Amino acid sequence: MFDKVVLGADDVRRTLVRIAHQIVEKNPEGGLAVVGIHTRGAVLAARLHRLVSELLDDDGDAGVPLGSLDIGFYRDDLSLRSDGGPVLQATELSFPLEPHTVVVVDDVLFTGRTVRAAIEALFDYGRPARVQLAVLADRGHRELPIRPDFVGKNLPTARDERVYVRLEETDGVDEVSISALEGRPGEALGAGGRSREAGS
Repeated sequence: MFDKVVLGADDVRRTLVRIAHQIVEKNPEGGLAVVGIHTRGAVLAARLHRLVSELLDDDGDAGVPLGSLDIGFYRDDLSLRSDGGPVLQATELSFPLEPHTVVVVDDVLFTGRTVRAAIEALFDYGRPARVQLAVLADRGHRELPIRPDFVGKNLPTARDERVYVRLEETDGVDEVSISALEGRPGEALGAGGRSREAGS
């Protein structure tokens, strides 16, 4: 059984452009910051940051800050993991959160536990004026009352299906696919080279 590709490279590009426009339109007062959840959320955040900055004619110095979050120790399901636990990456938040509307970016929204952990991590660094959520894909099956502000694509999935996000910067190709099989060769790699399903 092959992966079903639901977003190709052109789809991903157009989707991110649309999300960037929606972010700017929803925040006419400005004061934006973009923060990605490692790993692929951080990659997507960097792309959205460029697009939002272009829309705002921001030179990138004094305008929209960009940051990234590692949420490894904030997960509430660490005891359930069988892969040896989280591989930590650097959190980079070199700007004050307080005056900003922080747009948290992730690849796939699933149970909501990743986003909950990201919000907890974010508030350990400060208190943003507002927090908004942007995801490339929402596959449903929420376990927490979390809803994204900006969604690239809603993906109806069965719970035993897997959603994989592959990005040029990490995987050599831009695509989102759905598969019923686990552990396939060539699937998207998580932090530290571990295979993983996108989103939670």
